[in-house]
Amino acid sequence: MLDAFNSAPADEARALLSACLRSLRWADRIATHRPYPTVDALLAASDEAAYDLTTADLSEALAGESLPALPDGGYSAAQLALDAAHAAYEARFGHAFVICLDGLAPAEALDHVLEGIRSRLTNDPEDERVVAAEELRRLAKERLMSSLRGARNCATSHTHPAPGT
Repeated sequence: MLDAFNSAPADEARALLSACLRSLRWADRIATHRPYPTVDALLAASDEAAYDLTTADLSEALAGESLPALPDGGYSAAQLALDAAHAAYEARFGHAFVICLDGLAPAEALDHVLEGIRSRLTNDPEDERVVAAEELRRLAKERLMSSLRGARNCATSHTHPAPGT
């Protein structure tokens, strides 16, 4: 899996990385520094590149995000509450709410997202930008690991959403 990523053509590696975090600078930086000796080295590079996102890079990445996919079969009232909370969040901060659900049981996702939106709505915009950047960093790592696990080669489907979204 790592070997396929390391040896993939640069445009394929950037495409895979862009599905993990929608920042061209982040994807280019990680693709340019290949090969990585270990998955841990790749994940460390992912973190470092995410920490170095400029305000414009962060805005670009946030613009490519949407509300996380939640399990089917949830109560319609809960879905309505989520839609309303997300609309309030977008109106306040100007971008989609992002939250990493890594390691969370599917049955807990809706409550976790609702709780996260409600608590983060009280943040001032600059503090929320910091929180959103950290969530994007976590999402990028989760998506990158998922992509590496699922890829026999570096080719990915660009018609399906990235894992974790």
